[in-house]
Amino acid sequence: MKYLITGASGMLGHDLQAVLADRSATASSVTSNSVTALARADLDITNAKAVQDAVAGHDVVINAAAYTKVDDAESHEDEAYAVNAIGAQNLAAAASGAGAKLVQVSTDYVFNGSATTPYAEGEPYDPISAYGRTKAEGEKLAIAAHPSGTFVVRAAWLYGEHGPNFAKTMLKLAASKDTWGVVDDQLGQPTWTHDLAEQLVRLVDSDAPAGIYHGTNSGQATWLEFARAVLVTQGLDPERITPTDSSAFVRPAPRPSYSVLGHDAWAAAGLTPMRDWREALDAANAQGIFVS
Repeated sequence: MKYLITGASGMLGHDLQAVLADRSATASSVTSNSVTALARADLDITNAKAVQDAVAGHDVVINAAAYTKVDDAESHEDEAYAVNAIGAQNLAAAASGAGAKLVQVSTDYVFNGSATTPYAEGEPYDPISAYGRTKAEGEKLAIAAHPSGTFVVRAAWLYGEHGPNFAKTMLKLAASKDTWGVVDDQLGQPTWTHDLAEQLVRLVDSDAPAGIYHGTNSGQATWLEFARAVLVTQGLDPERITPTDSSAFVRPAPRPSYSVLGHDAWAAAGLTPMRDWREALDAANAQGIFVS
């Protein structure tokens, strides 16, 4: 199998490379995989010809490249659309031409966040931010360009070893502040990028049908609960973090207040959903991802 990873320098891109390297190390020489890992500087996914050339000869394309500056997208929606929508379409069209599978990594922001029960994979789109709109269009365009081979996997609340993220921010604050506030009125699913990377590889290596899947760790938490759990992993007092609400953190882009995603598609495809977020956080800490 020949895998192409776009956005390879990001948090998920790094973990995808590690997971595929581990698989190759344990496989026989006959079944070992080859991986092409391309960062933004290596491939502009908004360039259709460059994408076609890069995808040629690969069996699987995993698109971890995205415009992820949620607040900036409010005033730069055209730029976000070029990467998140046109880029996804280019990769899907190229994958279709090459006979390859495409994994399009998406987001919970394609929903409005007003639900009170987990969002099903087939829930109608209703984004409330420019970022969400561009990612929703990316899903639609990718599926339209390669319906039989596009796997949309929606992720949320990601943290990992490589790159800045909420969990690391909490530990930096713990080193400089006695107390600070974190919102307790947004609910979601903290997700370790290593778990997501493993799930994506399992998905494309299986006989699962193309379609939409939700790539989040199981369970649910508020940002406050997640933040306190991160402190506990380091033996720190979680009560140093105090509850507040979203009105204390006004930002250009609105955030979904409810980002819990359902996982029925995994069972339907014969695959096990990702483990509980608390178990994943403990495993991430045991692996030393929070040690600088």
